[in-house]
Amino acid sequence: MDDEAAVSPGAGTRAPGDDTPVTQPGGRRPRGDTRERIQSVALELFAEQGYEKTSLREIAERLDVTKAALYYHFKSKEDIVRGFTEDYVTELDALIAWGTAQPRTGETRGLLLDRYSDIVERRLPVMRFLEQNQAAVHQLLPGHDRGDRRKLFRAQFQALCDLLSEPGAPLRERVRASVAVISVGVSSLLFDSGAGDPGELHAIVLETACELAGVETPPV
Repeated sequence: MDDEAAVSPGAGTRAPGDDTPVTQPGGRRPRGDTRERIQSVALELFAEQGYEKTSLREIAERLDVTKAALYYHFKSKEDIVRGFTEDYVTELDALIAWGTAQPRTGETRGLLLDRYSDIVERRLPVMRFLEQNQAAVHQLLPGHDRGDRRKLFRAQFQALCDLLSEPGAPLRERVRASVAVISVGVSSLLFDSGAGDPGELHAIVLETACELAGVETPPV
């Protein structure tokens, strides 16, 4: 197998740059999304030795491919960071759009917290990177200045909080909604490494957030 095939499951059956999973010969599915595998390995190395000290060559070596093969998907480690940061932002935007389109009920709020908890659980390495490398992220995200990026994340946080309380709700309810959102991210970050069972942690985090928001916990 050549380097390109190694880093790109199903290569040759789709157009360059298309990461849509395809069925391999014999009906086998690819082992994982190529783009996500690259991002995952990069995040591992960033956590182990720091963003600045990690090179694209080291990412390629961890993936067991050449730099040239890695270039097929990302031209630099900066592109990798932009990719997983924008994926996270896009996923939150989709959740907010979903919540906005739903009836404003307790059930919707519980489901919103459940879906937000799922995103946080899957994106914990990204959240850790954003927390620990704020200066790098401010320089890398395109199309915004530093103030705009802060406004973007703040706007997403505020939108989630607004969906957890009625318009014009009393201050107490709005504070409880904001603490519910904060508790999901903070608790997941603090207790992930010590949780023997990720499912148990998810259930506890969700139950706590729902209690704070004053809604019933949806079935997990």
